[in-house]
Amino acid sequence: MALDGLNLGAVLNDVASGVLQLPDFQRDWKWDDERIRALIATVTLDYPLGVVMALQTGGVSQFKPRTLNGAESAEGTTPELLLLDGQQRMTSLYQALHRDRPVETVDTRGKPLERWYYIDIAKAVGAPADRDDAVVSVPEDRILKAAFSRRVVLDLSTVEQECAAGFFPLHIVFDPHRVNQWLQEFVKVDPANWGVWSEFQQHVLNHVQQFQVPMIKLPASTTMDAVCAVFERVNTGGVSLNVFELLTATYAGNQEHVAERGDYYRLPVEWEQIKKDLTSSYPVFGRMEAGVEDGLSSSDFLQAVALVRTWEEKQAKLRSSVSCKRRDLLRLPLADFRRLAPRVAEAFKWVGAFLEQQCIVRTADLPYRTQLVPLAAVRAVLGEATDTPGADERIAQWYWCGVLGEMYGGSTESRFTRDVEQLIGWIDPQEATSAIGGDPREAIPDTVAEAAFLDDRLDTLTTRNSAAYKGIYALLVKQGAVDWYFTEAPLTAGRLIEHNVDVRQIFPKGWIVKNAPGEAAKANSIVNKTPLSFRAGRSLTGSPAVYLKSLMLESGMRPEWFDDVLATHLIDPSTLHEPDFERFYDSRARQLLDLVRSAMGKRTVFRDMAGW
Repeated sequence: MALDGLNLGAVLNDVASGVLQLPDFQRDWKWDDERIRALIATVTLDYPLGVVMALQTGGVSQFKPRTLNGAESAEGTTPELLLLDGQQRMTSLYQALHRDRPVETVDTRGKPLERWYYIDIAKAVGAPADRDDAVVSVPEDRILKAAFSRRVVLDLSTVEQECAAGFFPLHIVFDPHRVNQWLQEFVKVDPANWGVWSEFQQHVLNHVQQFQVPMIKLPASTTMDAVCAVFERVNTGGVSLNVFELLTATYAGNQEHVAERGDYYRLPVEWEQIKKDLTSSYPVFGRMEAGVEDGLSSSDFLQAVALVRTWEEKQAKLRSSVSCKRRDLLRLPLADFRRLAPRVAEAFKWVGAFLEQQCIVRTADLPYRTQLVPLAAVRAVLGEATDTPGADERIAQWYWCGVLGEMYGGSTESRFTRDVEQLIGWIDPQEATSAIGGDPREAIPDTVAEAAFLDDRLDTLTTRNSAAYKGIYALLVKQGAVDWYFTEAPLTAGRLIEHNVDVRQIFPKGWIVKNAPGEAAKANSIVNKTPLSFRAGRSLTGSPAVYLKSLMLESGMRPEWFDDVLATHLIDPSTLHEPDFERFYDSRARQLLDLVRSAMGKRTVFRDMAGW
């Protein structure tokens, strides 16, 4: 391993020519405009940039190369170096200081931008503290506007206007001929500019043109373990790589797979296909578009695979416990991943069907994404043993105890381990290990045993930030709630999406503030909300006694039949017809607590309540 100080201009030439490229598994470049400007300011001040690291090609660690973003004209060139650490910085500098095109970046909100980068000469020769303000970016047409694009602030659309404004275009900084041409125009504007230029040359341009990039070059003989250590521990200039990206690097260099298939293993491609297969049937897992995903993550999937693998190893007496810690994922062999991934993917499909049975079908309505990881691992281990009536009941009880007891809100790795071992033993004692102790059927999982739901928790369940809030919403649908506009049948998983069902306030907050001001704090509680279609929600204004008459007339039902519809939401209809918010709230809270108790299978959820 050698540390060299390389001229920035030479490094950027290597990027342009393809001498310096990336290993194909590297993440995409994603720095925003503000960060690019700060980086350029750092270079103009000759401040340390941080070490970058590259791997010499032709050795034991073989990776398919790809050019840095913006240097696609060098595709097909065989690189001499692969950039392992420093992609974000080198790509930003290449695009801003070397390429004769605007930089394709984003603003702080992620909105796409195309920007040219300039430096204000007058500000640049001032105090170093002002250097950040001296570096500016302008749109593709080089005209900076304000007041919603009605007023031109800065027009740099021609060389003459650049020189008149005293803004030097940074993309020509490494082209001596173009710099000299620009200087001649700058002096034409005002001969006194010679003095300003001299100072600018000394304190800014020279810094950039002579800037040294410290680069560690790993020899071609570097092993895969060492390459992965670079990603894990020496990521100095950008965002640290996650476990999935580290495994991508490890699997890409698997020589057995290369020898067998003639190409390296593409983990991101495999995961994208798995995710698409899952989400095509079960939207609750989120979506993946252009490599950007929400919902179930690649890390969730890897953790489930690791749980299954370590379960197998424990059964074979090769280890003492089930685990899915970071080190377990990093040590997950490619052969085991390829063997287990299809099984775990099928297990997640089963999880998707289970969630649908619980009336949870949208990502936004999912109480805990993390709770799906041990559930999928249990299904992958037990297979169809989870489909028996007794197993169904126990899995549902475990799930709702986790949701309503809010057991997955903190650190989850240790709970994953316990839940996998304990839930397997609870469902199928034949699969349980002796480590559980005693009769596995009597070893209730900690998530069930420790879960509690206190009565006054209902008062504070006010937003989707709470898993229990989402859980009660789903349970109301599951137990048979009928919409107040589409009254022909109870809500179902499919109708949730079809009718844009969401939680809606029963007593509008404005009505409560006016008629029961002492109860205003309870207006946003889940007790005062229920799942209804968007169409029904449009009618919920003013007094419930008034809007219910309108809804009843639209339904064509007799009043007593429409009261039966209201009752499917665990509401005493008379409390709405009167209307009496306090009596409504007390009555519904009792019924919701009964619903929670039934789902959790526990009688310990109540705190002693005076008057109940």
